[in-house]
Amino acid sequence: MAGKTINPMLKSALEFGPIILFFIGYLRLRDQVFTIGGTDYDGFIIVTAAFVPLLALTTFILWRLTGHLSKMQLATVVLVAVFGGLSVWLNDDRFFKMKPTMIYVLFGGILGVGLLQGKSYLKFVMEEALPLQDEGWMILTRRLTAFFIGLAVLNEVIWRTQSTDTWVYFKTFGLTAAVFVFFMTQAGVFTKYGIEEDEADNA
Repeated sequence: MAGKTINPMLKSALEFGPIILFFIGYLRLRDQVFTIGGTDYDGFIIVTAAFVPLLALTTFILWRLTGHLSKMQLATVVLVAVFGGLSVWLNDDRFFKMKPTMIYVLFGGILGVGLLQGKSYLKFVMEEALPLQDEGWMILTRRLTAFFIGLAVLNEVIWRTQSTDTWVYFKTFGLTAAVFVFFMTQAGVFTKYGIEEDEADNA
């Protein structure tokens, strides 16, 4: 069943607000150290500790307003809670930095399993929003699978070889821009294999 429609600006605020606030909070607190219960925590850990419940809250609000959450949104919240929680609990930022890797490996792996079965799991998730012929879905799924694996590798390279500042900029802006550019470059697939609304309704 399709979810309820809400104001696009509110939807964007709920989806991207936590990421933006994480970035702002990191810039303000990155050089500070907080002593809690006799343990020193740097600004990155403190911001991570705030980001996890904030993301859970905004996702819950989005669900209450729309009556629907995608499997990708649910998986993201779970992985953020797990890896963000580990970073805070163990006072080790590496776990949170690994989180995008795990997300993209999970998404790429799920799509890859579908491809091995001759299916496009992407179609099951996005068919209502983006009607395509089956061949178009298979092409887009193969490309997106490779794209997700590429992002996972890139995230590993960035956080393991670059500074935390560089990784935060990459996570906030680089990953978002990469996804946007990817879908923009798929215009040919959408044009060639797109299904008109009337045709989709008849189907």
